[in-house]
Amino acid sequence: MFPLYKLLFSIISDIVLGRFCLPSRWYWSGDKMCGIIPPSVQAKWYQSLSILSKLCGRRLSDLPHQKGFLELFIKIRGPNFPPSPQKLPKSPLSRRPMREELYSPLTNPLTDFSESATRCTSLKGTGTLNTCLRTWGVTPALSVECAHVMAMAVQKIYPDAKVTIGPWIENGFYYDFDMEPLTDKELKKIKKEMDRIISQNLPLIREEVSRDEAEKRITAINEPYKMEILESIKEEPITIYHIGNQWWDLCAGPHVESTGSINRKAVELESVAGAYWRGDTNRPMLQRIYGTAWENEEQLKAYLHFKEEAKRRDHRRIGQDLDLFSIQDEAGGGLVFWHPKGAIVRHIIEDTWKNIHLQRGYDLLYTPHVAKGDLWKISGHLDFYKENMFDQMEIEDELYQLRPMNCPYHILVYKRKLHSYRDFPIRVAELGTVYRYELSGSLHGLFRVRGFTQDDAHIFCLDDQIKDEIRGVLDLTEEILLQFGFDKYEVNLSTRPEKSVGDDDIWDKATAALKDALNDKGWSYQIDDGGGAFYGPKIDLKIEDALGRKWQCSTIQVDFNLPQRFDITYVDSNQEKKRPIMIHRAVLGSLERFFGVLIEHYAGDFPLWLSPIQARLLPVTDTQLEYCNELNKRLKADGIRAEVCSGERLPKLIRTSEKLKIPLMAVVGPKEVETQTVTVRSRFGGELGTMAIDDFISRTKYAIQNRTFF
Repeated sequence: MFPLYKLLFSIISDIVLGRFCLPSRWYWSGDKMCGIIPPSVQAKWYQSLSILSKLCGRRLSDLPHQKGFLELFIKIRGPNFPPSPQKLPKSPLSRRPMREELYSPLTNPLTDFSESATRCTSLKGTGTLNTCLRTWGVTPALSVECAHVMAMAVQKIYPDAKVTIGPWIENGFYYDFDMEPLTDKELKKIKKEMDRIISQNLPLIREEVSRDEAEKRITAINEPYKMEILESIKEEPITIYHIGNQWWDLCAGPHVESTGSINRKAVELESVAGAYWRGDTNRPMLQRIYGTAWENEEQLKAYLHFKEEAKRRDHRRIGQDLDLFSIQDEAGGGLVFWHPKGAIVRHIIEDTWKNIHLQRGYDLLYTPHVAKGDLWKISGHLDFYKENMFDQMEIEDELYQLRPMNCPYHILVYKRKLHSYRDFPIRVAELGTVYRYELSGSLHGLFRVRGFTQDDAHIFCLDDQIKDEIRGVLDLTEEILLQFGFDKYEVNLSTRPEKSVGDDDIWDKATAALKDALNDKGWSYQIDDGGGAFYGPKIDLKIEDALGRKWQCSTIQVDFNLPQRFDITYVDSNQEKKRPIMIHRAVLGSLERFFGVLIEHYAGDFPLWLSPIQARLLPVTDTQLEYCNELNKRLKADGIRAEVCSGERLPKLIRTSEKLKIPLMAVVGPKEVETQTVTVRSRFGGELGTMAIDDFISRTKYAIQNRTFF
């Protein structure tokens, strides 16, 4: 006989989930789409289940359904959970919101989540939505053909437009045109013409011609950019693709069979931007039209939904909304101002970074921001990196340079005294601010700036210590990244390029050491054959965020060049001078960029331990203000980042705190003052009821120290 408590539970869960949670919040856990119930409903459901368990004489955890989900309400969660409650529209891939999966917080302590991700497993592939987008039908042939159809449409509408290049890119394509500036209105007109061309089902015809014939045809249609492209093509014969007999372009392919193979409802023109021809500021500014093409409408909708979620997480908007940082026009582009709240997060990042490095045997350094120009001649930066450096400044008849990198400084620290082979390995680390010249058009929030702080470190070691040191760096990298919720990586090992310094033996030994360290670590990796720097092989690591996007952060590079340029040596066991191996490494890349990634990963909803403001005290009236101020002092004395907010009606204070993504709110009214308590509201857990001050402080401290949620 079906137990009564199961029937009652089923009814209650259907009512709660069906009636209250349809517009709920969805995110990814591994390859599963997971739902989270809004806090207000969580509290009601938990109360209902508690009553039900008493009526049935059962423990709450014995109830059916997803046991782990129930534990969400009764156990403290790990470091990255839960995401904030946001009401979002239903999935674009389904007519009804999905509620098949409920997440067990105990099965995966490091969860990536996407608040408006859609269930890509309903179409093709598994994993994060971005992973699914990459595995769907965004093929080079489809994208290249759409680029050609777009170019044909542009030249039909604007006969004077000159075409340049139109490559396929991830999730789409673009084409550059020499023409008058375009607006969104013109894009709609171009898309309409593209639809007409697609509906004609014109065949795609491949033709091979001689170089002379190609030149003759390009001259006949007066396409100067195509002539320049032809001059850069070394192979023969030259391949041309025709769209019917109406339009043609130089192209190596691939292409679909006909324009009818394109689903016009799965193509969209996204934006227009300016781009210099060949990336040269001295060349003409072109109009670049971006588009995306998919196999079907559902995939396009999923992609657009993904883009909308990425836009919602944009660190530039969130940084402004939460008052984390700014870039001031009066100071100049690409120069970051860390505001108090952002500076708190940076302080936490720096402290975490420093503590782990000290535990792992690194010595911390602080070095100057400028140095004589001659130093950068020795390092080779003035010869190979000058276009990325600011102009030198003259001081007392000597030229000085803002540093673009920290490496030469660390070498000078090494050279201050003679070293023995017994001293190795020597590990030095610095959070060093560097300055690099970037074109104003390439600047992008915290991701592309002109002044940034690298988490730089250098290891000086012997040949036979390379493997162990690399493995140590991999362990340290994993430890730091896990602290901030990143546990999925893409790893690449880049080997010796054609032009390089150093003999074959040391290259082979260093490359083998990097491979052995990765194998010992158990990380899968791809080999980028010939992709190493001229001075040594390297490992690059990209982290995956909540949306499945990959961000370049960590790098480990073996360097045979700088030790030679600076003539650094040590004395070996035979009292002979030898040259040590130098390893460059960074874990976060730069604090600015990493902070931007963190903001977008969490959508500004930082976990309690990382949040700039952890608790906000909300007096119902000004009468309770004195009590709140005293409590605020006590919280701060216990290491809790708290503040008092007053002057508005309580509902508005709560809404403002929610908008600012404050993890904990403590409401204080006359009753709370009388009983020396607070009524706690959690951004992640909803209404938590009234509790004694000591209990509130101890639970908050526990959650912060253990990096769980309250």
